[in-house]
Amino acid sequence: MKRRELLGISVGLGSAALLGALSTKAATAEPSASNAGPSATLNPLRPPAEGDIPVAFLISDGAVVIDFAGPWEVFEGVNVMGRSPASPFRLYTVAETTAPIHASGGMTITPNYSIASAPMPKVLVIPAQSDPTDAVIAWVRNVTRTTDLTMSVCTGAFLLAKTGLLNGKAVATHHGAYADLALAFPDLRVKRGARFVESGNIASSGGLSSGIDLALHVVERYFGRATALSTADNLEYQGQGWMNADSNQAYAARRVSTDQHPLCAVCDMDVDSSKSPKSSYRGRTYYFCMDAHKTAFDASPERFIVG
Repeated sequence: MKRRELLGISVGLGSAALLGALSTKAATAEPSASNAGPSATLNPLRPPAEGDIPVAFLISDGAVVIDFAGPWEVFEGVNVMGRSPASPFRLYTVAETTAPIHASGGMTITPNYSIASAPMPKVLVIPAQSDPTDAVIAWVRNVTRTTDLTMSVCTGAFLLAKTGLLNGKAVATHHGAYADLALAFPDLRVKRGARFVESGNIASSGGLSSGIDLALHVVERYFGRATALSTADNLEYQGQGWMNADSNQAYAARRVSTDQHPLCAVCDMDVDSSKSPKSSYRGRTYYFCMDAHKTAFDASPERFIVG
């Protein structure tokens, strides 16, 4: 439960919002059969002939450290031989104000800039974090007009979805948030089993470490496979998900709850059956990781029953 809350999976979602969002389109994420494909299409990004590439990391209270620190280390570790500067990415943090924020695990960070003072980025990284204000949403919309790429990591997809920039698009997020995201934003096509998804200058990655892969893919788009491989090698990163957008296939199919290993009937996350909310339907007991999911299930059980 604590880990789930930390990820911000249900950011901004009360039971009323879940019930209001219920629809046939929203209830089921895009099936895994449509996720087949060997790799992401490499659509090159053009770095500036000189100077650096500004990369903004939007953070707020609850920001999940690996979601932004993973991509930060990737971009910071890029070295392009023969280019000036050899380290092409200029990294900075942005928040609504420059007051210190408290990230996951109690880490305190003082943002480099407020949204009012931040330089315009060419890459914007949005990790999982607390529910955004209208001002933050407007800032994301505004800067995305000129970014090469605006990317969410994990449940940062919820913040990006609130901007409307994902409407009608496929999207990736943490595997435990597939149902929540589809329920909250029925205009999105939640893609199960995706390490990352791209559409124009918008991209989203799966959970947590998936942001590292999306960042390496962005490096490849700017500077080619050799530079991305060198960056991964310097990080001693052995994952190859950045070369295959559909490499999260372990999460493509819904997990099945059993008496020995009960799962939330809405989002498939592990639950403690002795403590979790529960409902009975047609002679069977269903468990939930949070009250909001029980409420959503009780309103329309058939939408969430596997098999």
